[in-house]
Amino acid sequence: MMNLIKEIFTNEVFPAVGCTEPISCSYTCATASEQLNAPVEKLELIVDPGTYKNGAAVTIPNSRGQKGNVIAAAMGVVIAQSNLRLEILTAVTPEILSRAQALIDSGGLSYRCKEDEKGFHIEVKAEGGGSRVHCIVSEGHTNVTCLEKDGQSIIDAHPHAAAGATGYRDRLRTMKLEEVLREIIGLDDAARSYIQRGIDMNLAISEKGVDLKRNAYQLQQMMMQGLMADDLFYRVKQRVASAMDARMGGLPEPVMTSGGSGNQGVLTILLPYLVGRDRSIELSRIQESIAISHAVNSYIKCFTGELSVVCGCAIAASIAAATAIVYQMAGIDMEKITYAVDNIIADLSGIICDGAKSGCSMKIVTGADTAMRSAFMALAGYGISSDDGIIGNSAEESIRNLSKISLEGMGLVDAAVVHILQGKTPRRGQA
Repeated sequence: MMNLIKEIFTNEVFPAVGCTEPISCSYTCATASEQLNAPVEKLELIVDPGTYKNGAAVTIPNSRGQKGNVIAAAMGVVIAQSNLRLEILTAVTPEILSRAQALIDSGGLSYRCKEDEKGFHIEVKAEGGGSRVHCIVSEGHTNVTCLEKDGQSIIDAHPHAAAGATGYRDRLRTMKLEEVLREIIGLDDAARSYIQRGIDMNLAISEKGVDLKRNAYQLQQMMMQGLMADDLFYRVKQRVASAMDARMGGLPEPVMTSGGSGNQGVLTILLPYLVGRDRSIELSRIQESIAISHAVNSYIKCFTGELSVVCGCAIAASIAAATAIVYQMAGIDMEKITYAVDNIIADLSGIICDGAKSGCSMKIVTGADTAMRSAFMALAGYGISSDDGIIGNSAEESIRNLSKISLEGMGLVDAAVVHILQGKTPRRGQA
């Protein structure tokens, strides 16, 4: 039997520098470019609506403040080192940035959104040196599902080629949430070490965003002015907002992801860690709770999709983190865990994802507040009734109902968001 937590770690929990969708564009372009053995003369980048919106307004690391998938892709073309995975932009030099900009300025890079694509999809068609390469990354940010050169498949030569990489999700879909949790908590030393690496990494970036004077700074000012109390809720929200401000602001610092998302990694890791430390929970149990947090985030994505219409950070990661808090203090108590899940879905189920950008730190603050409030209410034995709205008779049913809202009820949201983004012009406000 597969080791579930290690499958989740391999496919969804890994270091990334920058917002994961633009960086996946860099990675996909690098994968195609390195197969040409010649400079890229022409490149076409095609992405799904979720990737399009997540690359519309986020600042790209080492780009001198530029935003978007196009500059990220162009830098990936020049770097041409797919072995760097989602830390690829750490390799950017002034010369690489200059060559990337030259490719864009020459008109050699075209970009479009494949609006009818429902899943995560990045497709690159590159030409150079008389050859053509076609590369597709899907079902995961580094999961190569197509790699062809001059019409011949060369996918077997790539270390991250798809080979049933997402089979663990098929198993997750058939499991009850309690079964997932009981399997996850049996951590070996290697798993605990990897979880600790994520804690350390995300704590480090959470120190960096305040200086940008965005959301975390504003929270700090409100606390200093007496508008907010300097309590656990404030401290957690300020730290996760700072990490988000740093990421969305393009700081070239790594973050450990969850569900393939750096923003979700911030919440699923830092919230249980900071709450656990404040409540004097022993480190080993905090580590187990973070493993649970990653697993629950993965479990939810099995139903809502890789890039959801609803905000994955504010909803999926919040549910994951709240479940982790309940585990820290009550173990696998499914009544209390169900309360926590239902409380969050009842509160946040309408929050849409309108792309990655600086404003995401506003949503992570909302998610962190709701996750803590929902968890502590659940621990006190309070949960929203199944008579309320889309709440089901079990945690699993509530999650599936959330999925129906996302996949069926809000099917036109992504298209509407993409059309709004395509029609936008520069405006006022914090860059």
